[in-house]
Amino acid sequence: MTGWIDLLFVLVLVIDLFVLASSRLRAGIRAVALQGGVLAFMPLALAGAATDTRHALTLAVGALVVKALGIPWLLARATRESTVSRELAPLVGFVPTLVAGALGIALAIWLGSDLPLPFPGTHPLLVPTSMGTVWAGLLLIVTRRKAVGQVLGFLVLENGVFVLGLLLSDFMPAMVEVGVLLDLFAAVFVMGLVMFDIQRAFSSLDTEKLSSLRD
Repeated sequence: MTGWIDLLFVLVLVIDLFVLASSRLRAGIRAVALQGGVLAFMPLALAGAATDTRHALTLAVGALVVKALGIPWLLARATRESTVSRELAPLVGFVPTLVAGALGIALAIWLGSDLPLPFPGTHPLLVPTSMGTVWAGLLLIVTRRKAVGQVLGFLVLENGVFVLGLLLSDFMPAMVEVGVLLDLFAAVFVMGLVMFDIQRAFSSLDTEKLSSLRD
């Protein structure tokens, strides 16, 4: 069982690197949807004898519906209806971004392995995966020009927060469920409105064109 849990954490980190290296927005959306599906299994895979099964199941279903199905579908639909399909000119190239992401994940694994945790029995890859995924999300947000790419970055970042929230799910279940899932939905909804306004005003989702706005 431990080997399968290790595989889930490794898969999350591999998807982080794939999204950093991909120029195709639709491929990135599918990858983030897959990452959401992997995260949906984690509450059940990490559930211990003292874990409330109903809580773990609720968290898993919520993550599956929101992260793996709902939000990726909305983003895919927005991409189909717009003229953008690729991230052609990021602020930082794909290879340097990928290298920075890999170095950040390696640093997260090194730091996470020595980080003292207040809860015994925590999986050793939980905190490194969370830190590495948050770092990958931040890189996407600051290096991508297209609004869709930046939304993908926020989703990846929030996935890292979700992984860290699993550390506290047995102690603050309601806060983890409501805080993580509702914050994600609200933030993506706002970003969806931003994308719609940019597309309508400029016929493009390039955020650099916001500089042409005047009072």
